[in-house]
Amino acid sequence: MATEPTQHPEQQARDAQQKRHTPSRGLAWLRRVSLLVIIFGLATAAAIAVGGFIDAEVPPTMTHKISRGDLVVTIIEQGLLESAVNHEIKSQVRGWNTILWIIDSGTYVEKGDRLVELDSAFIQEQIDERTKYSNWSQSAADRTEAIVARSKLAVSEYEKGRYIAEEMTLEKNLMVAESTLRSAKDRLRHTRAMARSEYVSELEVEEREFAVRQAELNVKLNRTQLDVLRKYTFKEQMQTLKGDLKSVEATHEANAERATADASRRDRALSEIKHCIVTADRSGLVIHPNAAKWESRPVDEGVNVHKDQVLLLMPDLDKMQVKIGVHESTVKRVKLGQVVKVILADGTLQGKVSNVASITKPAGWWTANEVRYDTMVALPAVEGLRPGMSAEVEIVVAEHKDVLTIPVAAIVEKDQEHYCWVQTFSGPENRKITLGDSNDIFTVVDSGLREGDQVFLNPSYYEGAGSEDEEPKAESLEPKEKVASK
Repeated sequence: MATEPTQHPEQQARDAQQKRHTPSRGLAWLRRVSLLVIIFGLATAAAIAVGGFIDAEVPPTMTHKISRGDLVVTIIEQGLLESAVNHEIKSQVRGWNTILWIIDSGTYVEKGDRLVELDSAFIQEQIDERTKYSNWSQSAADRTEAIVARSKLAVSEYEKGRYIAEEMTLEKNLMVAESTLRSAKDRLRHTRAMARSEYVSELEVEEREFAVRQAELNVKLNRTQLDVLRKYTFKEQMQTLKGDLKSVEATHEANAERATADASRRDRALSEIKHCIVTADRSGLVIHPNAAKWESRPVDEGVNVHKDQVLLLMPDLDKMQVKIGVHESTVKRVKLGQVVKVILADGTLQGKVSNVASITKPAGWWTANEVRYDTMVALPAVEGLRPGMSAEVEIVVAEHKDVLTIPVAAIVEKDQEHYCWVQTFSGPENRKITLGDSNDIFTVVDSGLREGDQVFLNPSYYEGAGSEDEEPKAESLEPKEKVASK
């Protein structure tokens, strides 16, 4: 018995379709014969309807021949191009500010070109206000600075000037008093000697004694004044002067800090008004960032933007990538470094998987309740690639060589088991099969079928046709080779 050459099922389907659409040589003659057959068929149908001699419906007979071939399992996802490296242009102005003008997305600019203009009226008011307060604060700081300098001089002036002068004055007075006391004592001795000789009276002696006591008291007074100056007055004056100095220094420090703060606010406002005109710091393509639907409106004229908000992006066109979302059921089969095919509107590129997200955002109505993982595919540096372009990414996750395959349309799943209907000499037969990998069109058959078996492509017609107690028949002949998915 001659063996038929192995042919892939997809090629068989294309050959069959081509045969159906290929005209024969005797086309005119066939048209005449076909017309007669149609007339005869209509007459026969009428006879059946009248006589009712056929009481069963003829089942469809679309079948597929099981054969060996190669099966490629791919993941195909739609995505958008974006740059892997984006230079962000952010707002440097505090608070919220209105965009008066912004450059069109997709414009190529040169370094120094104007990109965005923000409303600066409020900032100009802040400059005027802060300038006024800065001048007031600086005036107070200058005034207290002079008071501090004067207070420092007062400390030195008393410590090295007035105190020394007062001390020398009291020392001089003490020396004069001591000298006066010595003179009074000498005169008292002389008067007493003269009184013993009865040259002077007792009254004069008493006067001399009084002069001595007065001189002693004067000496004691001057000595006490000098001690008070040294022990108490000096310390008191120094403490007072140093306290006044610290007080005015603290006041001056507060005024100086206030002046610095007001000047800083003024200078910041002056610098911010410069940032109201945003210019390009490099040459390249500029695009508007895409705002999420549940967040703020996209950046545009009349929209309020805040500090550090991204106004524009300058993508690096030499480092482009495609962002796709891979379904949770197949993401484990996508590996870093896999070479993939990227189909664009004007050609095909070869990319490489550069990143697969380990976590994903929760599913919602905006994702049709599907859980997908963001996957990045790096592209080579090719001219003409622009952010936002659509692309189709085809990732080959498995390749099976010389395996038995069955169309997905011929498979029935029931109670987590798989079955198919096979054409036999005795009629359609329900058979249990074991399946392997699949590409959603064909599936690898591990067991239950042999090469050359004819399976029905409409198994739903035969479901329930047999007895409910009839068990599916399992193929007794196992395939020669088991297929292992890559």
